[in-house]
Amino acid sequence: MSLPDPNAMLDVAVEEARAGLAEGGVPIGAALYAADGTLLGRGRNRRVQDCDPSVHAETAAFRAAGRQSSYRGTTMVTTLSPCWYCSGLVRQFGISRVVIGEATTFHGGHDWLAEHDVDIVVLDDPTCISMMETFIREQPGLWNEDIGVDG
Repeated sequence: MSLPDPNAMLDVAVEEARAGLAEGGVPIGAALYAADGTLLGRGRNRRVQDCDPSVHAETAAFRAAGRQSSYRGTTMVTTLSPCWYCSGLVRQFGISRVVIGEATTFHGGHDWLAEHDVDIVVLDDPTCISMMETFIREQPGLWNEDIGVDG
């Protein structure tokens, strides 16, 4: 089975990240795709907007996809390397691959996922890197809150 174009799938996640930023939130977006490339769900980090620390981009996309009988063969696409919470979601439900826009500004749990047979694709996308670098520079307190760093 061949993976649909990861850059095209990333475009959906980037749209979500930009929407989140426009709403005053953290610019991280995600999308969950079926094995055949069908978009199942999309979402963005809504921790600020919903005042809910559990609404990360990956969880929002996962919830939007609704119940699936199996997640084998699915692809989670995210603009940023998934944190431990979102990496756990990938493992818990057996999502087969994760496409990551960038892991430069934040190196989450994707190495651990790879060690557990999740296919990892890191795109080093300049748009994703620039968006996060700007956000971290302009909103360091909110960024530290999002990744669980006191300070």
